Amino acid sequence: MQYFPIFAKLDNKPVTIVGGGDVAMRKASAMLKANALVTLIAPDFCEELIELENKGKVTLKHAKFSEELIEQPSLIIAATDIDEVNQEVEKVAIAKNIFVNVVDDQQKCSFIFPSIVDRNPITIAISSAGTAPVLARKIRTQLEVSIPQYIGPLAALAGRFRSKVKDTINSFSKRRYFWEDVFNSSIVSDVEKGNIHDAEEKLNLMLEQQDTQDGEVFVVGAGPGDPELLTIKALQAMQQADVIVYDYLVSQEIMDLARKDADFICVGKRLGNHSVPQQETNKVLVELARQGKKVCRLKGGDPFIYGRGGEEVQELAKHGISFQIVPGITAAAGCAAYAGIPLTHRDHAQAIQFVTGHCKKDGQELDWESLAKPHQTLAVYMGVIKSPHIQAQLIAHGRSEQTPIAIIENGTRETQRVVTGKLENLATLIETHSIKSPALLIIGEVAQLHQQLNWYKQANGEEPPLNKVA
Repeated sequence: MQYFPIFAKLDNKPVTIVGGGDVAMRKASAMLKANALVTLIAPDFCEELIELENKGKVTLKHAKFSEELIEQPSLIIAATDIDEVNQEVEKVAIAKNIFVNVVDDQQKCSFIFPSIVDRNPITIAISSAGTAPVLARKIRTQLEVSIPQYIGPLAALAGRFRSKVKDTINSFSKRRYFWEDVFNSSIVSDVEKGNIHDAEEKLNLMLEQQDTQDGEVFVVGAGPGDPELLTIKALQAMQQADVIVYDYLVSQEIMDLARKDADFICVGKRLGNHSVPQQETNKVLVELARQGKKVCRLKGGDPFIYGRGGEEVQELAKHGISFQIVPGITAAAGCAAYAGIPLTHRDHAQAIQFVTGHCKKDGQELDWESLAKPHQTLAVYMGVIKSPHIQAQLIAHGRSEQTPIAIIENGTRETQRVVTGKLENLATLIETHSIKSPALLIIGEVAQLHQQLNWYKQANGEEPPLNKVA
């Protein structure tokens, strides 16, 4: 982060602008919107600035810039097209420890102006740290279109009730739940239509009827790793939660999207090293909900496909805890797609089976006869360690040694690797290429399509065939 984003209150604070042309005029206008006390220094000024002085809105100093003209402002802006002057402004600002902006010269700036979406009192600032201002403005245009005008009045309404809500609801987390309910209610529609009086009455009624129920648990599938594969509902749950209870399989890029001031509890499981037993995880979820917390139980892939989500939800239901399930893209679907492998194909596979290579110690042996049938795809989760056994059993039960296979390590992530070969070499390939978890095994005729349909750049930097120029 080259610049720390901060919103400064400039009411009646002195701001100095060096320059008297159109650029200085634009900067002065922006500062006046923030109610700053604006002084401009330049030998000459454009008509618009002179008009502002005549109206008593700015102070103009007709002079060449010099250090003696600076009276310790909160900010100083160099808005001239003379490099020597801009350099002198920067030098003086640094000496006096004043934040400085030199227009169109990012290297000399200790602060920069973002592109702004104004829905007063909601303000959104977008910055590229001075590297791509046109791109920042493009993003601003997209936000201007997508963020409705009524957001400002809605925020103002919430502001008028903030103290009353705080006095009525003592718990910080319960106040946040209350406001989330407000912003998901018909109050929003009333504000959008301009029915502010109706919105206020409904808000008062909600405040009178607010309750103190237990918290809630959202069991959320985070997908295979690429943060752009998150569902909207998953992202909302991550942003609203008081506590994030997560697994090792959730990528850091996804964790970075969670609510920053939430509590984070890792209950990750790795082969041979179960840091938190499943029963303890279940207990943690129940206890957090009973404390009135909104809990996001974040799992890699889909929580109901080899994610033990069913076991956790059963425990929540047993104790009467409210919960919701947010499905995610399971590893088989996501990793196969990023490897260019269709799990079903009319010419190669008319069926698919999801299998785990890691069952309970006392679990039943897999139905190898069914799994070894041709013209179907096997997607094997957590199969790296058991790959010699999987290979031997499939061949022993009739699957051809020449059956194509693909091993996808870190699927959908920047570190994705895909290794292909034949079933007879499955275990050898895993050992030779030092495949590590998380990895998915795809066994079946469709695996051979990776070479033709591979579109995602691999971790070794090799361009996929579809992206190469002949």
